[in-house]
Amino acid sequence: MAMLKYEGVGITAMAAAVPHTIINNYEYTQYFPAEQVKEVVDKIGVYERRFADADTCSSDLCYAAAEKLLTDNAVDRNEIDLLVFISQTPDYRMPATSILLQHRLGLPQTCTAFDINLGCAAFCYGLSVIYGMMQSGGIRKALLLDGETRSKVYSPKDRRSAFIFGDAGVAALIERDPKFGISYFSLNSDGSRGDLIMIPGGGYRHPSSIETLKEKVVDEYGNIRSDEQGYMRGGDVFNFVIREIPRNIKQTLEFAGIGTDDIHYFVFHQANNFINSYIAKKMKLNPAKIPSTIAKYGNTSSVSVPLTIVSELRNSLFGERTLLLSAFGVGMCWATGIVPFVDCKISEIVEV
Repeated sequence: MAMLKYEGVGITAMAAAVPHTIINNYEYTQYFPAEQVKEVVDKIGVYERRFADADTCSSDLCYAAAEKLLTDNAVDRNEIDLLVFISQTPDYRMPATSILLQHRLGLPQTCTAFDINLGCAAFCYGLSVIYGMMQSGGIRKALLLDGETRSKVYSPKDRRSAFIFGDAGVAALIERDPKFGISYFSLNSDGSRGDLIMIPGGGYRHPSSIETLKEKVVDEYGNIRSDEQGYMRGGDVFNFVIREIPRNIKQTLEFAGIGTDDIHYFVFHQANNFINSYIAKKMKLNPAKIPSTIAKYGNTSSVSVPLTIVSELRNSLFGERTLLLSAFGVGMCWATGIVPFVDCKISEIVEV
């Protein structure tokens, strides 16, 4: 595993944007009987989600979040030397969405910009990449923009995924300052499990065609999707999570030389209530230290960790706080970060 340590870099401000359209999961009954819907919703604990409209992309959500952050904190845009955009639902296959956001946000042409195409663990990966680059000393301020419109890539006719995913975007301003102390990251991957969460069609291995776009019944339960819509093998993902995630959290704590009592908040990927409750119980964590947004935003993929920070910890990060971030997902990949926050300024969530 990659165990990484950085010093004197941290998040100074955050903002988030969500679509204005609220989906009540109990009323999401177009393709399934109401009693089946209630059973699924009660089990996964996702009661509401936000869906972007047809004309709203991940970049639009990130743009709104970034504008809110830059305005609220009176940031000089000419001082942004790095922009990293995280998403698996970008605007185009080319060019990189980060380049378009650099121009749209009015950032200088000297700003380095690139995309990270990674799933639910990507916020930790993105932080680690930016922290490492900033330690070189050549970057004054960086923007990490993380956005997903997962509602557009999962079939509403597949009960195993139809009630889980939502859309959101987050912006984080990252700067160098000795006050932040040391951050620790563990980044991991296992491509042998790449088929547990996948969109098999539409890429260059299996290009788009009439066949990849055709809806079909995919199992004995009558679930329907096309090859260009995502699927998830939930049971296998759960078995992976309960084996790997608690162990990785413990390894990262040991690497940092601290215990769970030294962590102010544990911010987990919002996959579902059952998984996070299992991890908390297995590790004997204080539930009061585990903020949750799964009920009102669903699984927003890589955005779920930072969205939970913005949504639930907005008034709780004054002074010095240590957060443990943990996420897992498509790949499979998983990551843990132990990140100091010092007087982080968090804006109110905006609707798009």
